[in-house]
Amino acid sequence: MSEQSNPTATTDTADATDKAFSPDGPTLRRRHRRAVGQLALCVLVLVPWTVYLAVSLPDRFEARYWPMVWVGFDVMLLVSLAGAGVAVWLRRQILVPMSFVAATLLVCDAWFDVSLSWGRGDVWGSMASAVLVELPLAVLLVMRARRVLKISARLAWQRLGQAGEPPPLYKLPLFVTLASPSSIQSDLKESEDA
Repeated sequence: MSEQSNPTATTDTADATDKAFSPDGPTLRRRHRRAVGQLALCVLVLVPWTVYLAVSLPDRFEARYWPMVWVGFDVMLLVSLAGAGVAVWLRRQILVPMSFVAATLLVCDAWFDVSLSWGRGDVWGSMASAVLVELPLAVLLVMRARRVLKISARLAWQRLGQAGEPPPLYKLPLFVTLASPSSIQSDLKESEDA
C-alpha cells in the first residue's frame, strides 16, 4: 500500500540505484578497485610462475592424451568462431567478446602449431597455416570487434550531446553511456595530462 500510494518511493529507489552504479558511485568504485587488485595479483603471481616454468620444464615430454588436447582445443575454437558468426548474423554486441576469444584462440593455435613442429619437416606447413589462415583471421576478428566498439562509442557520444568524434577507445571511459558529459571531459583531460 505504501509504495502504491507514494509514487515518489519508486523514483527515490531508482535514483539511489543510479547514484550507486554511476561512474562516480561507491559500488562501481569498489568494484573497480577490486578488479584492479585482482589483475595486479594475477600479474604478480604469473611472473615467478613463468620463471619457474622456464627453468624447470623438461626439454621433452610425452603427452598421454594428445588427441584429446588438440581436439578439445579445436572444439573451443569452433564454438567461439560459431558464436562470433551467430552474433554477426543476429547483429548483437556479444560479437565483441566472442571475436576476441576466437582471435586469441587462433593466435594460440598458430603459436602451438609452429612451436611444436619446430625442427621437423612439417614446420613449413604449420608456418603457412599460421601466416595465411590463423593470424589473418585473428586480425580480421579483432578489427571487426574494434569497429563495433567504435560505432557503439560514436552513438553513445552523440546521445550524450558531445560534439565531434569520440576519443580513441583507449582514452574513452568504460561506462560512457552512464557518464555525464562533464565527467567525460574531466576524465579525458586527466588522461591527456598523465
